[in-house]
Amino acid sequence: MTSTPNVATLKENPILCYYTNRTGKVQVVRVSNIPNWYFERVVFPGQRLIFEAYEQGQLEVYSGAMASAVLADSISCNRLQINPLE
Repeated sequence: MTSTPNVATLKENPILCYYTNRTGKVQVVRVSNIPNWYFERVVFPGQRLIFEAYEQGQLEVYSGAMASAVLADSISCNRLQINPLE
């Protein structure tokens, strides 16, 4: 279970994140632990997804049949951050 960060502790600007579905199954990904923030997408096998989220967010990855999708992974959004060129 992921914790919900306090709104006051969120960084002001979201970060740019990158996720790839490396499985052969359709996945549903979502960030659900940020107050007043909604992000949910279907990601097909091999599909790449670029999205914005807060660093404290947790990307939940659901896999399996849509009627019985199971939480397969939870990844911290700061681990998915795209590093800008320096």
